Amino acid sequence: MTLRRALKDMLYEQVGSLVKGMANAKRLELVELLCQAPKSVETLASEAGISIKLASAHLKELRLAHLVEADRQGRQMIYRITCPEVAGFLVMARGLARNRSFELRHALQEITASAALWTAADDQTLLNQAKRGEITLIDVRPANEFAARHLPYALSIPMMELSARLAELPLGKPVVAYCRGPFCSFSVEAVRFLRDKGFDAFQWPAGAADWISADHESESALFGGAA
Repeated sequence: MTLRRALKDMLYEQVGSLVKGMANAKRLELVELLCQAPKSVETLASEAGISIKLASAHLKELRLAHLVEADRQGRQMIYRITCPEVAGFLVMARGLARNRSFELRHALQEITASAALWTAADDQTLLNQAKRGEITLIDVRPANEFAARHLPYALSIPMMELSARLAELPLGKPVVAYCRGPFCSFSVEAVRFLRDKGFDAFQWPAGAADWISADHESESALFGGAA
């Protein structure tokens, strides 16, 4: 084997090891969850519907591929993605799968069948409409995820609190709900519920991984504490 051939093999092996780190359905889900906010292994296991032992094993593989990192806070290890490109990789993989897989497109259509998409805007227009008060933009993720990162001008109303906080939503203008991304059902459930209550409600399918991938991190309003 020539030196040039050996070098080329090594380069592809390094890329392959990164792809291998994400080549598992639960690891992809864990990365999506970590795009929302840093989380402990216990929280990740609960939200991904797996055991702590299995979550730890998946996180180990993600750390070996340098896709996530962790630091100790008290008695817990808190995990986070290592860089925005990790979110970009996830968004790219999701998009490619959606374009190439009829089964995935069909499943997404089934999930969103009764939740109308807000199609009157791109990202920036959506934010401008929310800023001007033309729509009510709500974030139906858990409050800690909103605190870590959220869209400007969004109101935090976690799905579990929506029923008790309907009075905060004006009936006279559209309500646009978003959650963790296109594979998350929180916003779909919110739209169904709000439409049953007489609201003109719509879903916005993008989530934190999409914002990070689009390099919106330069906008300080995407961080906790933003108005």
